[in-house]
Amino acid sequence: MAAGKSRLTRGRRVSLPGVHELLRPATRDQSAPDGRQASGRESHPQKITVYLSAEELLDLERARITLRSRGLPMDRGRMVREAIAVLLADLDAGVESSMLARRLRQSPATTVPQQGAQ
Repeated sequence: MAAGKSRLTRGRRVSLPGVHELLRPATRDQSAPDGRQASGRESHPQKITVYLSAEELLDLERARITLRSRGLPMDRGRMVREAIAVLLADLDAGVESSMLARRLRQSPATTVPQQGAQ
C-alpha cells in the first residue's frame, strides 16, 4: 500500500443528502388547507407515462424556469405531482364545481382508436 493512504478510504465514497433533503420537512403537514400534499423529493416506486405536445412541454418548461427565477427551483416531475395534488384537492372539495370537471366538460370528447378497429 502507498505511504500515506489508508485502507479505509480506498474506493469508498460517502453519499451525503442534498440540500433539498436536509431542508425539507420530515413529515407532511396534515392540516394543510388544500387537503392534499404532493409527495415532494422522495423515491417514487410507481410510474406513469404522460405524452405531451411540443407546445405543452414548452409551457411546462417555461413555468419551471419562471418558478426557478422566483427562487423555487424544482424539476418537472415535482411540478406535475404538485399540479395533480391541487386538482385532486379541488375535486375532493366538490366534484361538480371542480376545475377539472369544468375543463373536461368544456373540452371536446376525444377517443383513442382501439387496436384492430377499422
